[in-house]
Amino acid sequence: MNANELESIAQALVAPGKGILAADESTPTITKRFEAINLPSTEEHRRAYREMLFTTPGLENFISAVILFDETIRQKAADGTPFPELLRQKGIIPGIKVDKGAKPLALFPGEKVTEGLDGLRGRLAEYVDLGARFTKWRAVIRIDDAIPTPACLAANAHALARFAALSQEAGLVPIVEPEVLMDGDHTLERCEEVTTATQRMVFRELAEYRVVFEQMLLKPNMVTSGKDCPNQASVREVAEATLRVLRHTVPAAVPGIVFLSGGQSDELATRHLNAMNQIDKAPWQLSFSYGRALQSAALQAWHGSDVLAGQRALLQRAQSNSAARYGRYPEESQTEKLAA
Repeated sequence: MNANELESIAQALVAPGKGILAADESTPTITKRFEAINLPSTEEHRRAYREMLFTTPGLENFISAVILFDETIRQKAADGTPFPELLRQKGIIPGIKVDKGAKPLALFPGEKVTEGLDGLRGRLAEYVDLGARFTKWRAVIRIDDAIPTPACLAANAHALARFAALSQEAGLVPIVEPEVLMDGDHTLERCEEVTTATQRMVFRELAEYRVVFEQMLLKPNMVTSGKDCPNQASVREVAEATLRVLRHTVPAAVPGIVFLSGGQSDELATRHLNAMNQIDKAPWQLSFSYGRALQSAALQAWHGSDVLAGQRALLQRAQSNSAARYGRYPEESQTEKLAA
């Protein structure tokens, strides 16, 4: 795949009014979510759930792409159509999570580094054959009194850069995800400080490894107060702080920012995105790559069998976030009208 094709895919991922559905939960993660609705996490239940999501009528109007898990990219719809092909037929770009998860960073208590670089070149070639057109790798950064350390930031930035370079070599658009977690009682200001340091180091490493910025996307956290912070920042404060960090760290050549929801409620993640798109125009498309914030209501409505209810719930959340991409998300009293 040539450079122009990779740039075209990167731009299509952040097409105006559209965002990305993250359906790349690991088996342990989706098992926990199924347990919440008293549903056994069998392979067939996971397949049926993902088929319910992917076949939602009209989803392609608001969703540009779906991030798949290794199990999911190999599964098929009930009629035998492989999921990547099913998505392509709807005009939705299939992608794949390729990291192997965050593991404890040796000799650095409380910190983690994401693994999965060993054998990645071969796995990427297989994913291309299976229909993937982009990849994602998540790093996890936790805030506490003495962390993150420079060593933790460096280790994760290095891994993200090598992942991104290998992806572009394989003809895949990398989505680089350095997530500063909301866990803790830190202030908005502390989150801004750590997120700035994280993203500066990530882009330094990306440049060092010759990653082409026009052919990648950034999937960052929003700058928020910690979950346990007694003084929670307002929606406007979160939007302003997040944009401030991006302007200080992200090259304008990057086509788009696809925010993670990071433990925020469905509603709050949408409102934060909406506020950012109401502020002065940014040099990047400001979009979303939500997992739980798109799926939570759909999973509850589906409950193992009600396909239409699950699809209605997913479509409503997708439409809400599409509106937020334009800064047009309506007042809370009006949201129930969105998917009518």
